[in-house]
Amino acid sequence: MELSSKKALNMLEELGKDSKNKYWIKHSICVGNSSEKIAQALYEKGYNVNIDKAKTLGYIHDIGKYSNNLHGHVMRGYNFLKDKGYDDEYCNICLTHSFLNNDILCTAGGVPDINNNLFLANFIKNHKYTIEEKIINLCDLMCPQGGNVNTIDKRLIDIIIRKGAYSNTQYHIIETYKLKEYFDNLLGYNLYNLFPEIKNN
Repeated sequence: MELSSKKALNMLEELGKDSKNKYWIKHSICVGNSSEKIAQALYEKGYNVNIDKAKTLGYIHDIGKYSNNLHGHVMRGYNFLKDKGYDDEYCNICLTHSFLNNDILCTAGGVPDINNNLFLANFIKNHKYTIEEKIINLCDLMCPQGGNVNTIDKRLIDIIIRKGAYSNTQYHIIETYKLKEYFDNLLGYNLYNLFPEIKNN
């Protein structure tokens, strides 16, 4: 079953009514809207990117946080969407959004124990990320919990302050900058130019 950005936003807002933590809702909306801007710019450059799908994936990437338990939201979101019958291309974003470079260790906020979830580790290793998923990876690292778009510098510092630095933190930071450079090269300019509000943040 397919999912549109309009339906995804409605789902997000319905779940948010019972959520004690509203920050993840604002964050998800920011990721969706930011992804739409980047996808639109890439489409105008001639790249094969689905603008509404990018926006949709941005809205639902953190849907597993609906339960008010942020721990384990990756698998919870994946199972939530699977149970509702949505196609894998939508469910998968819950798994991929936190992990760069096809590596479960390339993430923020701690070092995952691969043996705790072999399904997730193998999925991340073998899954071919779509361009829309890569856009979500980046926008997730540009949108803090408050909902405003920031540079990845400021967002990464925010994550480290809140969650700490770990043995994989430097690796994750390096891959984050590589990801931004990848999109800068596709666009032919600094993608921050798409977000004039960054200057005010």
